[in-house]
Amino acid sequence: MAKLIIANSRTEEMVGDLSLLTPDERVAGGWGAQRLFWFASDGDVLVLPWVAQDRYVDYVLGLTGTDRASLTLVVPPTGYLGEELLTPDRLADEGFRARLREALAGKGIDRIVTAYDDAYVVDLAKHLGIEHALPGFAFSEQGGDALVNSKAAFRAVAAGVGVAIAPGTIAGRPELAESTIGAILGRGDSVIVKKEFAGGGFGNEILATDATVRPAGARNVVLLADADAIKAYVAEKWSWLTGGRDDRLVIEQYFTGSATVYAEFVVADDASHLLGTGEILMEPVAIGEIVPPRSITPEQHVELVDAGRRLCDAFRGLGYRGNISADAIRTGDGRIVFSETNGRLTGSTHLHAVLRDRMLRPDFRGERVMVERAVWSVPSFEGAVDALVAAGLAFDPETGTGVVLTGNYVPVNGKVMYCVVGKDFESAEAVAASLAGLAVAR
Repeated sequence: MAKLIIANSRTEEMVGDLSLLTPDERVAGGWGAQRLFWFASDGDVLVLPWVAQDRYVDYVLGLTGTDRASLTLVVPPTGYLGEELLTPDRLADEGFRARLREALAGKGIDRIVTAYDDAYVVDLAKHLGIEHALPGFAFSEQGGDALVNSKAAFRAVAAGVGVAIAPGTIAGRPELAESTIGAILGRGDSVIVKKEFAGGGFGNEILATDATVRPAGARNVVLLADADAIKAYVAEKWSWLTGGRDDRLVIEQYFTGSATVYAEFVVADDASHLLGTGEILMEPVAIGEIVPPRSITPEQHVELVDAGRRLCDAFRGLGYRGNISADAIRTGDGRIVFSETNGRLTGSTHLHAVLRDRMLRPDFRGERVMVERAVWSVPSFEGAVDALVAAGLAFDPETGTGVVLTGNYVPVNGKVMYCVVGKDFESAEAVAASLAGLAVAR
């Protein structure tokens, strides 16, 4: 049996109108799609927007022990936005579907793995006659995954099952947005406004009256001095805040001095199974993470997992199947306050499901920490690999330590994502700090 892996790293339900993405955002999304190679096993079929260079593909498959010759790679014709993303028109192309059907013949596909199970994946599964291979197909067929990923729906579900959320509301009209923002700012707190569908903090803005407030979980802080400034801000930004399609706007109190943590689960028929926990590094938006989370106590960790499971079980009862990351913040006064759910493969899934469960020996699991960051400036992926090997820093399965390049080189920013696997945080951080001074050839 084999998997069908569809690398739809950006979808309309995840980020809104794809045509509104900047060229750099589309390029970054396409390079991010190549991370689906981490989830490949012998005999799988992968649908990709394009295929990364051999050095990257061979590197990933070498670490996971996957035979590249056993894989089938299918790339649809270029779409209306080019080749970077698997846009809906590319997945609907009849020639592509015929080639994919041929590639699947005799494979016995028992699982479809996607970045996100949207309507176009559902339609493709139906066309191929492999609906059974898409977990939670009935739920996804009716657009249910959007419910799990909606920051507005999240607040309703969390409140309904007694999970703590930040004070705030959901606004469908500018007038309600103005009054809610004014009320929170008026009591001396700051505000975070969130697009209903977005990820990584890129759909958020922080609103404040204090110029010393620093952003975390959003790109910037907007200073609003009075009611007139609030009204003008909402009028100017309303289309952006609602995704250009009249989505709902989430408005919450912003907690300074907090840490962002998560508990990711695999939601199955029998239960919601914990996959792992971690802490997201914000500078000011997500640039990496540490596993396990450092900024919470053991008691807070229990609360994170227990409340996260309640959230996932609520969605499980509705019919959702797949990964859910229940994201929260540890506030400055020690509370665990949940902020959203992400029902898809996340930027953390590979750390737990691949680096830990496939690449580490069983006796090392639970005995290693991971520090991942997307900040290493290098001239090329090949140069980064060679430099790690020359310095003796490359990941070693025998010791269960070293540096793994978890992402490909992204040409729009000249950086590569890496993960340091260490015996403790201090040694992992020391290795991460040393990378900045490592000589990397072109």
